[in-house]
Amino acid sequence: MKFSILIAILFDLLAKRKATALELSEKYEISPRTVYRYIDLMSTYVPIYVKRGRDGGIYISDNYKLPMGFMTKEEYEAAIESLSAMYSQFPQERFLAAKRKLSAQVKAEARDITLSGEIGNILVDGGTWSDTHNFSEKMRLVEECLRDKILLEIEYHSRMGEKTQRMIEPHVLVFKQGVWYVFAFCHKQRAFRLFRLGRIFSALKTNEKFTKRPFSREDIPLNYWTNEKTVTANFEITEKAFADAQDWLGVENLQLKNGKWYAEVTLPDDETLIRKIVSLGTGMRVVAPEELRRRVAENAAAVAALYR
Repeated sequence: MKFSILIAILFDLLAKRKATALELSEKYEISPRTVYRYIDLMSTYVPIYVKRGRDGGIYISDNYKLPMGFMTKEEYEAAIESLSAMYSQFPQERFLAAKRKLSAQVKAEARDITLSGEIGNILVDGGTWSDTHNFSEKMRLVEECLRDKILLEIEYHSRMGEKTQRMIEPHVLVFKQGVWYVFAFCHKQRAFRLFRLGRIFSALKTNEKFTKRPFSREDIPLNYWTNEKTVTANFEITEKAFADAQDWLGVENLQLKNGKWYAEVTLPDDETLIRKIVSLGTGMRVVAPEELRRRVAENAAAVAALYR
Protein backbone atom coordinates (compact mmCIF):
# COMPACT_ATOMS: atom_id res chain seq x y z
CA MET A 1 0.00 0.00 0.00
CA LYS A 2 1.28 3.44 -0.90
CA PHE A 3 0.69 5.47 2.26
CA SER A 4 1.63 8.65 0.40
CA ILE A 5 -1.46 8.16 -1.78
CA LEU A 6 -3.61 7.42 1.26
CA ILE A 7 -2.49 10.67 2.91
CA ALA A 8 -2.98 12.57 -0.36
CA ILE A 9 -6.56 11.27 -0.60
CA LEU A 10 -7.19 12.43 2.96
CA PHE A 11 -5.98 15.95 2.09
CA ASP A 12 -8.11 15.93 -1.06
CA LEU A 13 -11.17 15.19 1.05
CA LEU A 14 -10.21 17.82 3.63
CA ALA A 15 -9.94 20.39 0.84
CA LYS A 16 -13.14 19.50 -1.04
CA ARG A 17 -15.13 17.44 1.52
CA LYS A 18 -16.28 15.15 -1.29
CA ALA A 19 -14.81 13.13 -4.17
CA THR A 20 -15.75 10.16 -6.31
CA ALA A 21 -13.88 6.89 -6.60
CA LEU A 22 -13.46 7.52 -10.34
CA GLU A 23 -11.88 10.94 -9.76
CA LEU A 24 -9.44 9.57 -7.21
CA SER A 25 -8.57 6.50 -9.24
CA GLU A 26 -7.76 8.62 -12.31
CA LYS A 27 -5.81 11.17 -10.30
CA TYR A 28 -3.60 8.62 -8.53
CA GLU A 29 -3.62 5.99 -11.29
CA ILE A 30 -5.09 3.25 -9.14
CA SER A 31 -8.22 1.17 -9.55
CA PRO A 32 -11.57 2.21 -8.00
CA ARG A 33 -11.39 -1.01 -5.98
CA THR A 34 -8.08 0.16 -4.46
CA VAL A 35 -9.64 3.55 -3.72
CA TYR A 36 -12.42 1.87 -1.76
CA ARG A 37 -9.85 -0.26 0.07
CA TYR A 38 -8.01 2.90 1.13
CA ILE A 39 -11.27 4.55 2.18
CA ASP A 40 -12.24 1.49 4.21
CA LEU A 41 -8.93 1.68 6.06
CA MET A 42 -9.19 5.42 6.73
CA SER A 43 -12.81 5.17 7.91
CA THR A 44 -11.56 3.26 10.95
CA TYR A 45 -9.91 6.43 12.22
CA VAL A 46 -11.51 9.30 10.30
CA PRO A 47 -15.26 9.99 9.75
CA ILE A 48 -15.27 9.10 6.04
CA TYR A 49 -18.09 7.23 4.37
CA VAL A 50 -19.46 6.35 0.95
CA LYS A 51 -22.86 7.64 -0.09
CA ARG A 52 -24.76 5.91 -2.87
CA GLY A 53 -27.35 7.26 -5.29
CA ARG A 54 -28.04 10.90 -6.06
CA ASP A 55 -25.23 13.19 -4.89
CA GLY A 56 -23.25 10.05 -4.18
CA GLY A 57 -19.54 9.97 -3.56
CA ILE A 58 -16.92 9.70 -0.85
CA TYR A 59 -17.49 12.20 1.93
CA ILE A 60 -15.58 13.38 4.98
CA SER A 61 -17.53 14.84 7.88
CA ASP A 62 -17.80 18.63 7.80
CA ASN A 63 -16.85 18.81 11.47
CA TYR A 64 -13.60 16.88 11.02
CA LYS A 65 -10.33 18.75 11.30
CA LEU A 66 -6.78 17.51 11.55
CA PRO A 67 -5.90 16.68 15.17
CA MET A 68 -4.40 19.48 17.23
CA GLY A 69 -0.62 19.32 17.03
CA PHE A 70 -0.73 17.23 13.85
CA MET A 71 2.33 19.20 12.77
CA THR A 72 4.49 21.80 14.48
CA LYS A 73 4.21 25.47 13.53
CA GLU A 74 7.50 25.22 11.61
CA GLU A 75 6.28 22.15 9.71
CA TYR A 76 3.07 23.94 8.75
CA GLU A 77 5.05 26.96 7.50
CA ALA A 78 7.38 24.73 5.48
CA ALA A 79 4.46 22.86 3.93
CA ILE A 80 2.65 26.10 3.03
CA GLU A 81 5.81 27.57 1.47
CA SER A 82 6.32 24.39 -0.54
CA LEU A 83 2.74 24.48 -1.82
CA SER A 84 3.20 28.13 -2.85
CA ALA A 85 6.34 27.19 -4.75
CA MET A 86 4.58 24.27 -6.42
CA TYR A 87 1.70 26.51 -7.48
CA SER A 88 4.11 29.01 -9.04
CA GLN A 89 5.58 26.19 -11.14
CA PHE A 90 2.35 24.26 -11.76
CA PRO A 91 -0.71 26.54 -11.30
CA GLN A 92 -3.16 23.81 -10.33
CA GLU A 93 -6.16 24.32 -8.06
CA ARG A 94 -5.25 21.36 -5.84
CA PHE A 95 -2.12 23.15 -4.59
CA LEU A 96 -4.13 26.25 -3.70
CA ALA A 97 -6.82 24.14 -1.99
CA ALA A 98 -4.23 22.32 0.11
CA LYS A 99 -2.57 25.61 1.03
CA ARG A 100 -5.88 27.13 2.12
CA LYS A 101 -6.65 24.09 4.22
CA LEU A 102 -3.30 24.11 5.99
CA SER A 103 -3.51 27.87 6.58
CA ALA A 104 -6.94 27.49 8.13
CA GLN A 105 -5.63 24.72 10.38
CA VAL A 106 -2.78 26.93 11.60
CA LYS A 107 -5.20 29.75 12.45
CA ALA A 108 -7.56 27.39 14.26
CA GLU A 109 -4.77 25.94 16.38
CA ALA A 110 -3.38 29.40 17.14
CA ARG A 111 -6.78 30.49 18.47
CA ASP A 112 -7.18 27.22 20.36
CA ILE A 113 -10.93 27.50 19.97
CA THR A 114 -12.76 25.33 22.49
CA LEU A 115 -15.69 27.50 23.45
CA SER A 116 -19.11 27.22 21.92
CA GLY A 117 -21.10 30.38 21.36
CA GLU A 118 -20.25 34.01 22.02
CA ILE A 119 -19.40 35.34 25.44
CA GLY A 120 -22.46 36.88 27.07
CA ASN A 121 -24.17 36.21 30.38
CA ILE A 122 -23.38 32.50 30.21
CA LEU A 123 -20.12 30.98 29.02
CA VAL A 124 -20.17 27.32 28.02
CA ASP A 125 -17.16 25.20 27.14
CA GLY A 126 -18.63 22.70 24.75
CA GLY A 127 -15.58 20.47 24.55
CA THR A 128 -14.80 17.14 26.16
CA TRP A 129 -11.75 16.37 28.26
CA SER A 130 -10.59 13.73 25.80
CA ASP A 131 -10.88 15.61 22.50
CA THR A 132 -11.88 19.23 22.91
CA HIS A 133 -11.01 20.23 19.36
CA ASN A 134 -13.11 17.71 17.44
CA PHE A 135 -16.10 17.83 19.79
CA SER A 136 -16.24 21.63 19.67
CA GLU A 137 -16.07 21.56 15.87
CA LYS A 138 -19.02 19.18 15.85
CA MET A 139 -20.96 21.49 18.14
CA ARG A 140 -20.13 24.50 15.98
CA LEU A 141 -21.41 22.74 12.90
CA VAL A 142 -24.70 21.89 14.61
CA GLU A 143 -25.00 25.46 15.89
CA GLU A 144 -24.38 26.84 12.42
CA CYS A 145 -27.05 24.63 10.85
CA LEU A 146 -29.42 25.50 13.69
CA ARG A 147 -28.85 29.23 13.20
CA ASP A 148 -29.05 29.17 9.41
CA LYS A 149 -31.81 26.51 9.27
CA ILE A 150 -29.78 24.08 7.15
CA LEU A 151 -30.57 20.38 6.93
CA LEU A 152 -27.85 18.21 8.42
CA GLU A 153 -27.10 14.66 7.32
CA ILE A 154 -25.61 12.58 10.12
CA GLU A 155 -24.37 9.08 10.78
CA TYR A 156 -25.73 8.23 14.22
CA HIS A 157 -24.58 5.40 16.46
CA SER A 158 -27.15 4.04 18.88
CA ARG A 159 -26.41 2.84 22.40
CA MET A 160 -26.12 -0.69 21.02
CA GLY A 161 -23.74 0.40 18.24
CA GLU A 162 -26.25 0.37 15.37
CA LYS A 163 -25.34 2.85 12.63
CA THR A 164 -28.03 4.79 10.79
CA GLN A 165 -28.05 7.67 8.32
CA ARG A 166 -30.38 10.46 9.38
CA MET A 167 -31.48 13.75 7.87
CA ILE A 168 -32.24 16.13 10.72
CA GLU A 169 -33.46 19.69 11.25
CA PRO A 170 -31.60 20.96 14.35
CA HIS A 171 -33.77 23.22 16.52
CA VAL A 172 -32.00 23.57 19.86
CA LEU A 173 -28.96 22.30 21.77
CA VAL A 174 -29.68 20.72 25.14
CA PHE A 175 -27.22 20.17 27.99
CA LYS A 176 -28.28 17.73 30.68
CA GLN A 177 -26.25 15.92 33.35
CA GLY A 178 -22.95 16.53 31.60
CA VAL A 179 -24.19 15.37 28.18
CA TRP A 180 -24.87 17.48 25.06
CA TYR A 181 -27.91 16.70 22.90
CA VAL A 182 -29.44 18.27 19.81
CA PHE A 183 -33.24 18.42 19.71
CA ALA A 184 -34.03 17.96 16.04
CA PHE A 185 -36.79 16.93 13.69
CA CYS A 186 -35.79 13.57 12.22
CA HIS A 187 -36.92 12.87 8.65
CA LYS A 188 -36.49 9.13 9.19
CA GLN A 189 -38.83 9.06 12.19
CA ARG A 190 -40.98 11.99 11.02
CA ALA A 191 -40.86 13.38 14.55
CA PHE A 192 -38.69 15.35 16.96
CA ARG A 193 -35.91 13.36 18.62
CA LEU A 194 -33.01 13.97 20.99
CA PHE A 195 -29.62 13.01 19.55
CA ARG A 196 -26.49 12.79 21.68
CA LEU A 197 -23.70 14.81 20.08
CA GLY A 198 -21.18 12.23 21.26
CA ARG A 199 -22.95 9.56 19.19
CA ILE A 200 -22.89 11.58 15.95
CA PHE A 201 -19.99 10.00 14.08
CA SER A 202 -20.09 12.27 11.04
CA ALA A 203 -22.14 15.27 9.96
CA LEU A 204 -22.57 16.87 6.55
CA LYS A 205 -24.16 20.19 5.72
CA THR A 206 -26.61 19.88 2.87
CA ASN A 207 -27.67 22.57 0.41
CA GLU A 208 -31.25 22.38 1.67
CA LYS A 209 -32.94 24.82 4.02
CA PHE A 210 -35.77 24.01 6.39
CA THR A 211 -38.52 26.03 8.01
CA LYS A 212 -38.33 25.95 11.76
CA ARG A 213 -41.17 23.94 13.28
CA PRO A 214 -43.06 25.28 16.30
CA PHE A 215 -42.22 23.62 19.61
CA SER A 216 -42.19 24.47 23.30
CA ARG A 217 -39.98 23.53 26.22
CA GLU A 218 -42.57 20.93 27.21
CA ASP A 219 -42.05 19.18 23.86
CA ILE A 220 -38.42 18.42 24.70
CA PRO A 221 -38.45 15.08 26.54
CA LEU A 222 -36.44 16.24 29.54
CA ASN A 223 -38.20 13.53 31.54
CA TYR A 224 -36.07 11.16 29.46
CA TRP A 225 -33.56 11.40 32.31
CA THR A 226 -36.16 10.84 35.04
CA ASN A 227 -36.38 7.37 36.49
CA GLU A 228 -39.65 6.51 38.19
CA LYS A 229 -37.73 4.45 40.75
CA THR A 230 -35.78 6.55 43.23
CA VAL A 231 -33.68 5.92 46.31
CA THR A 232 -32.90 8.13 49.28
CA ALA A 233 -29.20 7.65 49.94
CA ASN A 234 -26.85 8.74 52.68
CA PHE A 235 -23.23 9.40 51.70
CA GLU A 236 -20.03 10.04 53.61
CA ILE A 237 -17.70 12.23 51.55
CA THR A 238 -14.00 12.88 52.01
CA GLU A 239 -12.11 16.01 50.98
CA LYS A 240 -10.84 14.00 48.01
CA ALA A 241 -14.31 13.84 46.45
CA PHE A 242 -15.78 17.00 47.97
CA ALA A 243 -15.54 19.12 44.80
CA ASP A 244 -17.09 16.37 42.64
CA ALA A 245 -19.87 15.89 45.19
CA GLN A 246 -20.61 19.64 45.08
CA ASP A 247 -20.98 19.50 41.30
CA TRP A 248 -23.11 16.37 41.36
CA LEU A 249 -25.31 16.71 44.46
CA GLY A 250 -25.26 20.48 44.97
CA VAL A 251 -23.43 22.26 47.77
CA GLU A 252 -26.73 22.89 49.56
CA ASN A 253 -27.06 19.15 50.20
CA LEU A 254 -23.65 18.76 51.86
CA GLN A 255 -23.39 19.02 55.64
CA LEU A 256 -20.29 19.06 57.83
CA LYS A 257 -20.63 16.87 60.94
CA ASN A 258 -17.78 16.03 63.31
CA GLY A 259 -15.17 16.99 60.74
CA LYS A 260 -16.71 14.86 57.94
CA TRP A 261 -19.00 15.73 55.05
CA TYR A 262 -22.34 13.97 54.65
CA ALA A 263 -25.23 14.17 52.21
CA GLU A 264 -28.76 12.78 52.19
CA VAL A 265 -30.39 13.03 48.77
CA THR A 266 -33.08 11.32 46.71
CA LEU A 267 -31.75 10.19 43.32
CA PRO A 268 -32.96 8.19 40.28
CA ASP A 269 -32.21 4.56 41.08
CA ASP A 270 -30.55 2.95 38.06
CA GLU A 271 -27.18 1.67 36.91
CA THR A 272 -26.06 5.21 36.11
CA LEU A 273 -26.23 5.96 39.83
CA ILE A 274 -24.05 2.95 40.66
CA ARG A 275 -21.45 3.90 38.04
CA LYS A 276 -21.35 7.49 39.32
CA ILE A 277 -20.72 6.38 42.92
CA VAL A 278 -18.02 3.91 41.87
CA SER A 279 -16.34 6.60 39.74
CA LEU A 280 -15.65 8.61 42.91
CA GLY A 281 -13.61 5.72 44.29
CA THR A 282 -12.64 5.95 47.95
CA GLY A 283 -13.81 9.55 48.10
CA MET A 284 -17.45 8.59 48.67
CA ARG A 285 -18.98 5.87 50.83
CA VAL A 286 -22.64 4.82 50.86
CA VAL A 287 -23.83 4.81 54.46
CA ALA A 288 -27.38 3.69 53.68
CA PRO A 289 -29.48 1.98 52.43
CA GLU A 290 -27.88 -1.45 52.67
CA GLU A 291 -29.22 -2.57 49.28
CA LEU A 292 -27.43 0.31 47.55
CA ARG A 293 -24.23 -0.48 49.47
CA ARG A 294 -24.41 -4.07 48.21
CA ARG A 295 -24.89 -3.08 44.57
CA VAL A 296 -22.01 -0.60 44.68
CA ALA A 297 -19.74 -3.20 46.29
CA GLU A 298 -20.60 -5.79 43.61
CA ASN A 299 -19.93 -3.29 40.81
CA ALA A 300 -16.61 -2.21 42.34
CA ALA A 301 -15.58 -5.86 42.75
CA ALA A 302 -16.39 -6.55 39.08
CA VAL A 303 -14.23 -3.59 38.03
CA ALA A 304 -11.36 -4.73 40.27
CA ALA A 305 -11.57 -8.24 38.79
CA LEU A 306 -10.70 -6.83 35.35
CA TYR A 307 -7.23 -5.88 36.61
CA ARG A 308 -6.26 -9.06 38.41
